[in-house]
Amino acid sequence: MAKFFDSIQDIHKAFIEKQKMFFTASAPLSADGHVNLSPKGIDSFRVLSPNRVAYMDIIGSGNETSAHLMQNGRITIMFCAFDGAPNILRLYGNGYTVLPDDEEWQQLAPHFKLQLATRQLIVADIHKVQTSCGFSVPYYEYKGERDHAQKWAEHKGADGLKSYKQEKNRISMDGLHTALY
Repeated sequence: MAKFFDSIQDIHKAFIEKQKMFFTASAPLSADGHVNLSPKGIDSFRVLSPNRVAYMDIIGSGNETSAHLMQNGRITIMFCAFDGAPNILRLYGNGYTVLPDDEEWQQLAPHFKLQLATRQLIVADIHKVQTSCGFSVPYYEYKGERDHAQKWAEHKGADGLKSYKQEKNRISMDGLHTALY
């Protein structure tokens, strides 16, 4: 059932572009550390090449992915078909965080519709792609995006967001530094 590829094929890219949601998974090296699994949406994912992807990361209550990438670089990204033919697609890679002050930001940012709540961009170099059946993934109907993050960011304002990131996004729940440290 599962098939493996060394890069993102055109059919994979087309599938990714149709999805409204994806999940990221990362983990620290410590066996006592917490595995992080995060849902993502809002048209934030881009395939940059057959072996490179990026997504726009929105400010949240934690910043686990950035911390894990700083420590070991490992990331898995998963897309599921919630309509149409069943399918699961996983991207396995090594990633890193790009901040607005980084030189690479200027090259990557034009790929996205940046929001006030954009915290950073996550870039991953993909070394393995896996597809599998997805027979057990249920059907769901897409009804639209939530506007909570945008409203929250507008309420906080630029200075409030800066303070929030300093307070909540510099160190992971396991005590690891993020790229914002």
